[in-house]
Amino acid sequence: MKHFLLLAMLFSTGMYADGHTDAEATVLKNIVAYWDARNDRDWDKVVAMSSSSGMLNTNSDGSFHKPKVIQSADDWANSGQAGVINIYYPEAIQISDDVVFVRFYYEGISNFGGSTQPYRTRVTMNWIKEGKKWVATVSYTHLRAHETDSYLVCRLLLE
Repeated sequence: MKHFLLLAMLFSTGMYADGHTDAEATVLKNIVAYWDARNDRDWDKVVAMSSSSGMLNTNSDGSFHKPKVIQSADDWANSGQAGVINIYYPEAIQISDDVVFVRFYYEGISNFGGSTQPYRTRVTMNWIKEGKKWVATVSYTHLRAHETDSYLVCRLLLE
């Protein structure tokens, strides 16, 4: 009887051999697709993979309280963002039936406002289930990776 209950629990959660739930596995695939779309400047796909209620993007540069925004493909196209970003070590944790928390590192070359520079940072995101699809709703970027040398010296002196 114990073995039956154990098997029933295992198969009812929809867990993959690597230990991820169905939701976690789907969101991990979506993260790659989301960043591929940003790298390819496929802004329609980026918008389709974002929550219809908007995205809350916050940074560790002190801009924690940015308003939630709904960006169109035109907004993204006019943002001046470009470059190539690669995702490393993504982890996903399903918090509830309709929320998956994700964290990962990304690095690459960023071009923002005509300035090209190496870029490396840690990102955490929340993905939610809207209807039958998983979409990004919150993104928190830890910006220490691209701070200027003088800013880093000031930060180190303060810490």
